[in-house]
Amino acid sequence: MTALLTGKTAIITGAASARGLGKATALLFAEHGCRVAILDLDGDAAQAAANDLSGDGHIGLACDVTDRTACLKLASHVEAKFGAVDILVNNAGITQPLKLMEIAPENYDAVLDVNLRGTLYMSQALIPHMRARKSGSIVNMSSVSAQRGGGIFGGPHYSAAKAGILGLTKAMARELAPDNVRANAICPGFIDTDITAGKLTPEMRQMVLDGIPMGRAGEAKDVAGCALFLASDLSAYVTGSEVDVNGGSLIH
Repeated sequence: MTALLTGKTAIITGAASARGLGKATALLFAEHGCRVAILDLDGDAAQAAANDLSGDGHIGLACDVTDRTACLKLASHVEAKFGAVDILVNNAGITQPLKLMEIAPENYDAVLDVNLRGTLYMSQALIPHMRARKSGSIVNMSSVSAQRGGGIFGGPHYSAAKAGILGLTKAMARELAPDNVRANAICPGFIDTDITAGKLTPEMRQMVLDGIPMGRAGEAKDVAGCALFLASDLSAYVTGSEVDVNGGSLIH
């Protein structure tokens, strides 16, 4: 296997969950020679996740991505520790299974803040560093629910937040391209993670799978593979894109 991220460094937010997309991405990045900083609300869990990665020098840190000051502080800390940050994966997110009329102000604030504001704040914290180095790749986690107006678990406010990430990604890509900093988004479909585990009856799960041409749920490593491509030099001329990772469930 040719290592695609040898000598590179990455920050991945919301990556402490054992079966989550962020952890799978961190594991794959480390396998490809990348040094990884895992950020999560739970600092101990973040460090435990970092300890699971192959290779040396990985770190886990507590960070609330909705706190701009915390994002700036953590970015500076990781830059100093690693010497540089080449890649940012904005993976931190939450969802709530609410219907349109059930969304209270606090629901809206929580989901929009973590998913969308967090993506902005963490990006803002690293963009000056990447611009100064004339190099960088930002990978933002959106969702198929942004494209189809709802998913399986997330409410309309989740769809709005993830759609906002698509718009933000394209605007970031356009503004940062002259400095050779790329921004792309991934839109996962139905993926087997801790968020989805046990939430569907067998009948509901089969109905979901029937709508996927590949006939199976995705795995976290499927999303991680796409993140690896977007983080590496294989995608050097790719920016402002949204990549579907959904087994064909959104073929237009």
